Amino acid sequence: MTDDLSPESLTADWLAARHGFFTRRGGVSEGPFASLNCSMSGRDDRAAVMENRARVAATLGAPLAALVGLHQVHGAEVVPVATPWEVGAGPRADALVTDRPGVALSIVTADCAPVLFADPEAGVVGAAHAGWRGAVAGVLEATLAAMAGLGAVPSRVVAAIGPCIAQASYEVGADVRDAVLARDGADARGFADGRRPGHWQFDLPGYCLSRLLAAGVARAGWIGVDTLAEEARFFSHRRRTLAGGGPIGHQISAIML
Repeated sequence: MTDDLSPESLTADWLAARHGFFTRRGGVSEGPFASLNCSMSGRDDRAAVMENRARVAATLGAPLAALVGLHQVHGAEVVPVATPWEVGAGPRADALVTDRPGVALSIVTADCAPVLFADPEAGVVGAAHAGWRGAVAGVLEATLAAMAGLGAVPSRVVAAIGPCIAQASYEVGADVRDAVLARDGADARGFADGRRPGHWQFDLPGYCLSRLLAAGVARAGWIGVDTLAEEARFFSHRRRTLAGGGPIGHQISAIML
């Protein structure tokens, strides 16, 4: 196995909680999974993935057993976490919230937006996987509501949108545009003309940001990193598709009290 030393992660300076948006650098996986692949659902060597996840947990100051994840399904279901479950045994959902110190919430992505939340005063954090389907379905608002159920106040919550596919890289068809506009026609501002007739460039991070601000969070922002554009640092589902398919890894984002 390869070994790229310590995991590389990015942070949002306005997010007052221990967190990281990890890149694909700093793990032991090989080939198309090189090197910090943290997805349990792909064809990577399980021992390598476990080592990668242990490195992520250690970077946050937690043991591997404290790093919890989900079987993500592009929906809006949110799971409150009181006690960590076994690695790979997460429920089918797309967001997690907790008020328990030492529990590290994680999301894996490969173009979708990882969104981390914190209300430091209440001692509540959250993590959401927001592809276009989940964002339209309301996963971000559902995460805020679940945090409120643990004592958070949405107007105190700060949120950070991590590395994801940016508008210049994200060409979509009429199906995506129609689904977004069916909820609110004003969201047409998130689409620019595409390079081909009948296609548009969709601003996924901008859309997530607008939904967060409309929900009344205290502050939200995107860290400004395009997963498709930086092959050496990020896995990308769209890049894999454009290349004709094949196996793919996923980067991880995590937050804890």
